[in-house]
Amino acid sequence: MYYHHFYSPNSNQQMYIPHQVYPCSKQQHNEHHRNYLGYSYYGYRQQVIRGQATWTEGGQTTKCGIPWSENQYMTAAVGEDTPYQCGQTLKIRSLSTGRELIVTIVDTVPGFPPNRINLHQKAFVALGANPDVGLINIEIDSSPELEEEKWGKYLLEVTQTAYPSYHVVEYSSVAKTEVSPDQTKETYQYTLQSPQETIKVRGNVIYNPITDRIISFDIEEV
Repeated sequence: MYYHHFYSPNSNQQMYIPHQVYPCSKQQHNEHHRNYLGYSYYGYRQQVIRGQATWTEGGQTTKCGIPWSENQYMTAAVGEDTPYQCGQTLKIRSLSTGRELIVTIVDTVPGFPPNRINLHQKAFVALGANPDVGLINIEIDSSPELEEEKWGKYLLEVTQTAYPSYHVVEYSSVAKTEVSPDQTKETYQYTLQSPQETIKVRGNVIYNPITDRIISFDIEEV
């Protein structure tokens, strides 16, 4: 058992809610969340919704089997009855500071509504929020285009690791070309922000579409 930090709107008290871990495969989790309240899964993912974010220090075990330290702790947990999946990336924007970042879903929280997300403390602070506040208003963008491009997500993780002092706030697919029958090249561009500056990084990956194995990849500032 571990604990999720939660802020009570009816008091100045901050609480830690116990979260019991139960075994659940990623496939079971994904299938369970294909529909929610009549929304089609992919249709709902394309919406930008407003909600709230709390924060947590994470735990040793997650229901998704993905550690809270993933992507430099830019991670989050969502409610059990949301359309979002384990491993999915979400774009979060603070309505008070305007800061944005991309987080990976690594866990679920019982009782959370679909528009509430529990960020790791480092992600919460990266949005410009004071942990003492406990609860902030946000926008959640499920950004489905990257979810459908696994190599773009792979390069996203490489970029986040290569620039630990920056946070990825935007990304786009630039090109996909067939180099040869056994080599395909994909290019993506990422916008990164730090307190001092905003930069753009372009990443390329060449892989074998037959074996689905990487041949080479690179990233560079543009």
